Amino acid sequence: MIRRIALCLCLCSTPILDAGAEPSPEAETRRIEADLSRIHMPEGFSISLYALVPHARTLAVGRRGAAIFVGTDANRIHVLTPGREGAASVDVFAPDAPFVIPHGLCFDAEGSLFVVEQNRISSFPAAETDWRRLAWKDARGLAPQGGLIPAAEQSANHTTRVCRIGPDGKLYVSLGQPYNVTPRDKLELFDKIGMGGIIRMNRDGSGREVFARGIRNSVGMDFDPSDGTLWFTDNQVDSMGDDTPPGELNRATRPGLHFGFPWYGGGHVRANEYARDAPPQGVVFPEVEEAPHAADLGMTFYRGSTFPPYYRGGIFSAQHGSWDRTMPVGARVMFTRVGPEGKRGVSEPFAEGWNDGDPQYLGRPVDVAELPDGSLLVADDQNGAVYRIVYKAP
Repeated sequence: MIRRIALCLCLCSTPILDAGAEPSPEAETRRIEADLSRIHMPEGFSISLYALVPHARTLAVGRRGAAIFVGTDANRIHVLTPGREGAASVDVFAPDAPFVIPHGLCFDAEGSLFVVEQNRISSFPAAETDWRRLAWKDARGLAPQGGLIPAAEQSANHTTRVCRIGPDGKLYVSLGQPYNVTPRDKLELFDKIGMGGIIRMNRDGSGREVFARGIRNSVGMDFDPSDGTLWFTDNQVDSMGDDTPPGELNRATRPGLHFGFPWYGGGHVRANEYARDAPPQGVVFPEVEEAPHAADLGMTFYRGSTFPPYYRGGIFSAQHGSWDRTMPVGARVMFTRVGPEGKRGVSEPFAEGWNDGDPQYLGRPVDVAELPDGSLLVADDQNGAVYRIVYKAP
């Protein structure tokens, strides 16, 4: 039985019992909507609260647009049923499932939902249409619990996986390595299994291989619909100073590429621990260097046509916001235009205002996803919320 949780916008009022009690959903809605009035975007764009979702991190929109799945860094996946202005309902998906950080969510062309946890991968057939009846018994295992990475390497650090189905029909999964800088005695093992990289496999779990290496902790990826190449964000080394190293937006044009970590701490900046070591040959440097420590996470190519032509075919991405910096940076949605050869050197702020210079952000974007109508969803884990950005010509 699906457990309904009263977290959509049409919420009943619940009184606050005392100063230490949790705010009511209605009070949270008012607070968040007031904060959203401070968000700046280009002319014609507006943002609104779509749903309250605890621990909202990643977004997977069904191809029909009938359901939106929200991954978390806790033990639940939520399902949003779209309404006219916001989510008509917010439910728990497969409430009997023993999920552990079910962060990575993606659909294939047949409507199966793939769930990448901290150390397990499963799929649920026809999840967009049949999610109400699906339970843990219906899950198909691709990698069993403890089968994604060795149990000895399991950590609380850098375990929020993301996934996508590629043009080749394979499942692509990011595997962050758990250190600030990988120790030397872990390099060989991590290189072999793809930790600090991106792996791919068939959709039944067979044929696992390492697709890309030299990646510290990617929490966002998408395939360019124009040429099928994989783009991904990467979070780089901490404690190297306020303004170094840069974050990264990378492009993998083929399998087998190395993106520099841990020899490089980010961009062309060498990591102190490996500064005297020769890096691997043929290191691929980022297409775009992002603001240092801004924590670039989820991303998506804009495939729709309701936003102005300037944005079509470009990349929207979420910057979660810095913690390792004197003055905070990030906590915004970015946009990157992709040039005729697949490249562009600069990202620009698209939606900002959650960072007013105080380390206590008003919100922290984690992921972005496009709805079938061309509007854009944004997940915010600090507020436990999903927003919707729409465009209306001025």
